[in-house]
Order: sequence, then C-alpha cells, then structure tokens
Amino acid sequence: MQTKTLLLTPWMTPYSVVHWQVAVTLDYLGKVEVLEHYDEILRSPSVEIFTPAVARLVKAPPIRKGVKFSRINVYTRDGFRCQYCGERKAAADLNYDHVVPRRQGGRTVWENIVSSCYACNDRKGSRTPEQANMTLLRPPFRPKTLPATFLPDDLASMPRQWVDYCSPFRAAGASDAAPQLSCG
Repeated sequence: MQTKTLLLTPWMTPYSVVHWQVAVTLDYLGKVEVLEHYDEILRSPSVEIFTPAVARLVKAPPIRKGVKFSRINVYTRDGFRCQYCGERKAAADLNYDHVVPRRQGGRTVWENIVSSCYACNDRKGSRTPEQANMTLLRPPFRPKTLPATFLPDDLASMPRQWVDYCSPFRAAGASDAAPQLSCG
C-alpha cells in the first residue's frame, strides 16, 4: 500500500509529502481537495474511500518566519554545490564547513557555514579560506526562504499519480544529476 500523499499549495505547486492518514484527516476537515487516488481502498465499518495520492490545500499554508538551521537546509541554500570547487554533489557527498573554524572562534550559524565536498573540506582543514588560499563561491548568509527539496531523484521513482504535478519542476530547474531528497 502506498503510504505517502503529495500535498500541493492552492497554486498547484508541490508543498510537502505527508502520510496518507494525515491527508485523510485534512480531507475530512475540509482543508484539502483530493485530486488523485491510489488503487487501494480504505475501509471502515461505515465508509470506503480510495487512498489519497495527491491533495491540494484549500488555503495558503502559513508563512514561516525564517528558515530553520539544519544540514539539509544549508545544502539546499547552496544548491547542493561545494562552495569552494563549485561541483554539484548528492547530499551524501557533502558536509558542512565552518568558514571560520571552531578552533578560531567560529560558530555554527548560517553566516559561518557552507556546503563543502569532502576533498575541499580536507584541503581547507582548520584554516579560514584565506589561510588555505581558497575562494568561496559566495559568502554564507541566512536565507529567508528555501526551494522545495522533497521530490525524488527521477520521475520514474515517484508514484505515477504524482508525475503530472512534479514534472514541470524537474524540467524547469534541476538537471537529472541534481540531488534531491527522497519522498519515500
């Protein structure tokens, strides 16, 4: 049984992936409109419904103040690129680097952390980019928003019901090599 439901904004853009039980609850409360179903039927003593595959929020989601600091959000801010050599990498091939090393008083905050491949991080060591004679592509900053990163690596790995809602984003922005988070 498929357990994930693609949640869209009212403007039909991917917003998040939720468990089907959350989608059923949101549908019951009138907060979403179910657009696509899986073939599996959910049964209770008095109701039978198809498992929701794609649902659209009726109202706009709340706007969050700021972006939570996390490893994956740093990678997303930096476009999954090493900020020293510029190579695009999968999340598993990146780590985050303190621009001013912790040994030298650097803190773990948005303004001091960049995505780095392992080779560049080893080369830089416990030095600043200037001390290591390395150049940052751009200085680290606190983002106000981040693009969605929950879509699968390729359209073939996502449920067929999601393809029409996700394919424009794959074609418009990310290359096939662009690392994304997995939905399932």
